[in-house]
Amino acid sequence: MEITELRKRLLSGLVIPAHPLALNSARRLDERRQRALTRYYLAAGAGGLAVGVHTTQFAIRRPEVGLFRPVLELAQEEVKRGQRAVVTVGGICGSTTQACREAELLAELGYDAGLVSLAAFPQADETALIEHCRVLSRVLPLMGFYLQPAVGGRLLSRSFWERFFEIEPVVAVKVAPFNRYQTLDVVRALANSGRRDVALYTGNDDSIVSDLVTPFRFGGRDLRFVGGLLGHWSVWTHRAVELLARCRNEPASAELLLLGCEITDCNAAFFDAANNYRGCIAGLHEVLRRQGLLEGTWCLDPAESLSPGQAEEIDRVYRACPHLSDDDFVAENLSEFLS
Repeated sequence: MEITELRKRLLSGLVIPAHPLALNSARRLDERRQRALTRYYLAAGAGGLAVGVHTTQFAIRRPEVGLFRPVLELAQEEVKRGQRAVVTVGGICGSTTQACREAELLAELGYDAGLVSLAAFPQADETALIEHCRVLSRVLPLMGFYLQPAVGGRLLSRSFWERFFEIEPVVAVKVAPFNRYQTLDVVRALANSGRRDVALYTGNDDSIVSDLVTPFRFGGRDLRFVGGLLGHWSVWTHRAVELLARCRNEPASAELLLLGCEITDCNAAFFDAANNYRGCIAGLHEVLRRQGLLEGTWCLDPAESLSPGQAEEIDRVYRACPHLSDDDFVAENLSEFLS
């Protein structure tokens, strides 16, 4: 996708699920169910897909696993079979050498942008981080990523974000520190940059609705989060599409804020917030398993599994918030997704 069209689509506001990894009981790729997940997201109305990110499991990159390219290819094949344009975002991580290889692969496979993780540089100064991003931006458009430290991110100053927004091929930023002060740092930096061609996407799974309905004003300039790139939106995606439309088209209200609290409650169960997110990927898998999209909750690392009591918490939010589930939508289309 040409960068001008990419910017236009991102600024229009999209639901971008972070794509999980479908494994069988031997912890090997289940291609049929991997394709089924992509088909589900496209049918649910997602405007983009993020593949090779945390929810896809970073371990797919390990040589002994060897799933990075196959998983990227499967998603892109399904997108190309679709009837509408969908923004494809690929995760980029590791040292500059590794990250460049990943960016080059994304470009080769036709991905539109790269989501840049800086977790491989816990001690590097911010000048080195900016140079790393500049190098990657010569390969394909970039989406910045403020990842919360609890799952491997690092603190980034407002000055870093101001310098990051000086990189011309930056098209968006996923703001996911799970922290209001740090979220404001990114929004303020974008406002100060004067750029109007960079889209704000929430990755704050604990405050999705708050981000989407809040107007931000810095230096007389108003900004809004236009969409989300979220692990949480890898489940109940049909409802997420409806939610984004409401947040964009309705004024903020007590009803929407209440809905936001219910979504955060569900997220706490899915992401295993009580155990510092230890079961966050398995929790998402459990929801997809209950819907029939996945066969089980297996992760590449056998130690990654549901925490004690997490299944019961998922039971609880299912009972408390049936209006947030899209189980009926999945049931109606499951045979087609799995065909």
